[in-house]
Amino acid sequence: MNQKLTNKAVYITTTEPNSGKSIISLGLMHLLLGKAAKVGYFRPIIDDLAPGKIDNHINTVISYFNLDLKFEDAYAFKRSEVIKKKNENKDDEIIGHIIDKFKTIEERFDFILVEGSSFVGEGSLIEFDINVLIAKNLGVPAIILASAKGKTMEELISTLYMAFDSFREKGVEVLSVIANMVDSNKLEHAVTELEKVLPSNVMANAIPANPKLSNPSIKEIVDALDGEILFGEAYINNQAGNFSVGAMQLRNYLTHLKENALVITPGDRADVILGALQANLSENYPSVSGIVLTGGLTPEDSIIKLIEGLSDIVPIISAPRGTYNVTNQIGEIKSQIYAENTDKIITSIKEFEKHVKVDQLVERLITFETKGVTPRMFQYNLLKQAKSNKKHIVLPEGYDERVLRATKQLVDLDAVEITLLGDRKLIEEKLLNLDLDLDLNLVNVVNPIESPNFEAYSETLYQLRKHKNVNLAMAQDLMEDVSYFGTMMVHKGDADGMVSGAVHTTQHTIRPALQFIKTKPKTSIVSSVFFMCLEDRVSVYGDCAINPNPTSEQLSEIAISSAQTSRAFGIDPKVAMLSYSSGTSGVGEDVDKVRAATELIKAKNPELKVEGPIQYDAAVDMRVGKTKLPNSEVAGQANVFIFPDLNTGNNTYKAVQRETKALAIGPIIQGLNKPVNDLSRGCTTDDIFNTVIVTVIQAQDF
Repeated sequence: MNQKLTNKAVYITTTEPNSGKSIISLGLMHLLLGKAAKVGYFRPIIDDLAPGKIDNHINTVISYFNLDLKFEDAYAFKRSEVIKKKNENKDDEIIGHIIDKFKTIEERFDFILVEGSSFVGEGSLIEFDINVLIAKNLGVPAIILASAKGKTMEELISTLYMAFDSFREKGVEVLSVIANMVDSNKLEHAVTELEKVLPSNVMANAIPANPKLSNPSIKEIVDALDGEILFGEAYINNQAGNFSVGAMQLRNYLTHLKENALVITPGDRADVILGALQANLSENYPSVSGIVLTGGLTPEDSIIKLIEGLSDIVPIISAPRGTYNVTNQIGEIKSQIYAENTDKIITSIKEFEKHVKVDQLVERLITFETKGVTPRMFQYNLLKQAKSNKKHIVLPEGYDERVLRATKQLVDLDAVEITLLGDRKLIEEKLLNLDLDLDLNLVNVVNPIESPNFEAYSETLYQLRKHKNVNLAMAQDLMEDVSYFGTMMVHKGDADGMVSGAVHTTQHTIRPALQFIKTKPKTSIVSSVFFMCLEDRVSVYGDCAINPNPTSEQLSEIAISSAQTSRAFGIDPKVAMLSYSSGTSGVGEDVDKVRAATELIKAKNPELKVEGPIQYDAAVDMRVGKTKLPNSEVAGQANVFIFPDLNTGNNTYKAVQRETKALAIGPIIQGLNKPVNDLSRGCTTDDIFNTVIVTVIQAQDF
């Protein structure tokens, strides 16, 4: 079991409150600490806390297992904060912050146990969906738990299966489904019934109800009753096995005592108090876990003196309310496991190890590999990679509002060094009119015609283009154009990359790059891709911006370049060469072009997973893919889509973007010697931000 962990986390979730989720967290944490050197713990959402209080789950795990983790680092949000953001339609902000906190912990630990929310209080109706969404965006497998308490076997199996199916539909792999608090004589039956409805690769487990875990401790009773501890504070972690009211004569009441009995009696019943203490000492009676004195009454001084002289006492609590109310309050306590109650923790770990198939679970945990990447995680990884090696990007369109707002975001995140092209005073006026707090001292502002590099840039352009009948005067005129000046900055190494096109056409942006940055060796065509951030995955579309009607040879190069770009951004490429026909079923000039391009790809890059011609539905839908191309490695699971022409590609990306509200990052230009990227003139501030970040990452490879 000393294999290197490929998966770094697991998500423990439930379908309801009070399901006994802690038994899984504690058992799994104990198990993992024996397999990995450093195990972390993270709760995306915790319950709201009183001032000065900390979350019991986090405190218990950190304290008992002595984790090197601060409380404030172990969670992302309190419940009320999530509800507020949900009401403000800030779901993306919720997931983004959770990913940030999770990734911070991930950097410090070999493995992370993520525990979902507790379904208590306001907002519990939406919690299940939130847990599914979090697990999906973190890219980790799940363990699902449900309580058998109050359910028939049919209801229990149905509850767990529906939960499993919800996670599966969202692309979250479920490692195990656990029925908790099952009658001990129905354990095998529960496992058998679960195995009937679950796939063979999902482990079914059942854990019996254990009274020791469900019974409250004296400490919990004190807290629930707002009581005062009169005696035996050292024993407040005693478990109350059962409780009964001492209202009858002592001789009759003693016959009702059971093991770990909690005695409830009015504070003036000295006979019951002393009788219970003596019964606890006697070998002929069950032990007593504690005594609750009701009505706010306390024993007389003589009785207190007598109790103080006893060598062995149990916790004695004074509660302000009457016997009836106190008894009902104790009956309603939902016992929790907390840090000081080591007996419960140890019992939980033992129950987990006894009833869960731990060896199989560990094997699944360490061999699980995340399939694909979600849009939020993709964006997080982009920003993290960009910040790891900052680069200098020039933005020629320095007067555009969207460019200035994106610059503000980029500067605030310290993700990149920015140069804006334009007159500083005009940019300052624009910022003032926009009421945008961008400190221009934190960016470079260059007016091309006033730049000390203007003449040298013009001379370089002249030397590079004189064979095309460009003279020095013409070169100077061209260098006044911000696209030429920005591109020359990249060519000369004064900037690492350029992003433009918010105002200018694609041709205006790309022409200078084609003239003197030129294409990479062994690359005959410049092309583009979009990263399409869909609801639950990131797909790559190419070419959607540059080449109107590529040949088979050009299509093959576009596909290979797109696969390389995908790989550079953490996406393992599975390439679909799209057409109106799949496999060998279609004939005609258009489909033959795609078929020939696919064969060229296989010859040039035999390791690349590629399928073509293939229709879009067969490329993304596993059921359709297996029907049309049953032996394909790509059908049903493609993530790089190569369109046969610009008309199809450009319209498809825009249709998907608009109809699904997908974030389209790009176009990302590929094939140039240095990164120059184009924007759509309809781009948003976020589009510019993301394209700059992508350009930084591209520049890191030059």
